[in-house]
Amino acid sequence: MKEQEEKNCLTESRSRKFWRVVLGSMVGFVLANIIVGVLGILMFLGIIASFQKIDNTSSSTVKDNSVLLVDLAVPIEERAVDMPSVFGDYAQQNMGLDKILSSIKAAAGDSKIKGIYLKSSTVGGSPATVKAIRDALLDFKKSGKFIYAYSDIYAQNGYYMASVADKVLLNPSGDLSLKGYAFQVMFYKNLIDKLDVDVQIFRHGQFKSAVEPYFLDKMSDANREQMSTLAHSLWTVFVQDVAKSRNISVEDLNDIADNLLCSSPKEALNLKLVDQLGYADEAEKLIKAKLNLGSDDKVNYVTVGQYAESVPEKSTTGRKVAVFYAYGDISDGKGDSERGIYSETFVREFRKVYKDQDVKAIVLRVNSPGGSALASENIWHEIEKAKDAGKRIVVSMGDYAASGGYYISCNADYIIAEPNTITGSIGVFGMVPSMQRFLKNKVGITIDQVGSNKHADQGGLFRPLDELESEKLQASIEEIYGTFTKRVADGRKLPVSYVDSIGQGRVWAGSDALKLGLVDKLGSLDDAVIKAAELALLDNYDVCYYPKQKDWFSLMFNIKDDAVDAAMRQRMGQFYYIFEGMQQVLLNEGVQARMPMSFIIE
Repeated sequence: MKEQEEKNCLTESRSRKFWRVVLGSMVGFVLANIIVGVLGILMFLGIIASFQKIDNTSSSTVKDNSVLLVDLAVPIEERAVDMPSVFGDYAQQNMGLDKILSSIKAAAGDSKIKGIYLKSSTVGGSPATVKAIRDALLDFKKSGKFIYAYSDIYAQNGYYMASVADKVLLNPSGDLSLKGYAFQVMFYKNLIDKLDVDVQIFRHGQFKSAVEPYFLDKMSDANREQMSTLAHSLWTVFVQDVAKSRNISVEDLNDIADNLLCSSPKEALNLKLVDQLGYADEAEKLIKAKLNLGSDDKVNYVTVGQYAESVPEKSTTGRKVAVFYAYGDISDGKGDSERGIYSETFVREFRKVYKDQDVKAIVLRVNSPGGSALASENIWHEIEKAKDAGKRIVVSMGDYAASGGYYISCNADYIIAEPNTITGSIGVFGMVPSMQRFLKNKVGITIDQVGSNKHADQGGLFRPLDELESEKLQASIEEIYGTFTKRVADGRKLPVSYVDSIGQGRVWAGSDALKLGLVDKLGSLDDAVIKAAELALLDNYDVCYYPKQKDWFSLMFNIKDDAVDAAMRQRMGQFYYIFEGMQQVLLNEGVQARMPMSFIIE
């Protein structure tokens, strides 16, 4: 009896202990959430207060006798959502070409900014982006203000930008790279063979080499020809610009690159590529002397991101020239316009702009390697409707306006490209992968199925296309290519036969595209705005930018995919392109009007 009572007490104590732990945990969980919530609200209010402080003091952010610090090693996008400087380094990692150019332009006329300090070891952009910034720096110099450049190491694009400076300094133990442009293309055929993946290829155009990495292990002769021409065209822009700024002949620059003559800082100095060998403190000493500061005085440096916050936005009244950004891959359906060009989203947003009675002309800023041919056609159609509504359309090409990117550009009233824009690539292709052998031989999975009709399973991943299906898809490729070339011929007022001869999927630099009649002029986005106003007979006008960007707060809740992708790129390095290439096999649906390949510019 006594033993039973002790057992019951033990049971009761265990039961009470269990509920005490459970209830205690629940109370702790609730209290923790309350505390975290309160802290979150306080942090949020603190951030808002910081932003209010920034807004209220933006006019005094830039002190007298300041220097604009231009350090562009981070990836540069066409546009970037404004991130207040209270976010510190994260804000500086979010650089948009639009803000960089507008900041340099504003600094030229700002009496508080006395000069620019370039720290351009490398620049996170493709050749056309780097040239646009370089040209803005050249315009800045017309103000009579100084530009000094310093770096421990100059990569080619970093030196290209630094060459505009009044003085270029290099670390005595550093390095300056001058070796020319090379295109490296990854080929996946052997990997695909090892995985037992079958890829059927359909294309029109001997130069439409986007699909070559999946059935060849090296460049075809046609692809090698076009890539060699492109590399030489881009390099010509580089050496001509550097030659003019550094007063060195193009022949000498090519000799330096061909014979690797610049293999040490001393040689860089002797070859007049740089003006002085020194360290960062010596560069700052030059800047202090220019500003009439003492050795112990501090230079007021303002980063591009900080300065952009102080530049007031112009109010818009009356007639407008709209700049409409279209950048990224072209896809069907709806999506985030800051992540790519989605046909339904583009049509919806573009229609709002051209139906605005105050908008008299539109500059379509295109930076795209292409994508879905169907989506490109739908965007082309909407641009035609804008023209029917009386709007003048001018295209400004960025780094790329190739294949689908050129498709959506070709019916503009006027096209302006940078000399090193990569454009053309008038051609289409399709890829149909079959995973049947991979699943059976590598994974041990077999597929069986039934259907109501013979071709009910056409287009699936689990068998290759048969002869009839292949014929039908190739016929579709030919029809879409015919439509593409007709669109270009009509838009550019050229014979279809001529478009076909310069098409065939071949890519061209902007400088070559001008000679071929694919573009009308070489120039910048500002040039495109001026031309649009001229075509619309506008003397006084405002410039407005579309689509409207998300604010920073929305961005903070929508950065997961970008963060994951950026982390993968950083961790995988050049191996990321292998992963990206295999993605192309599996994710490209429908007929594609896409640039010949993903390549790495060295």
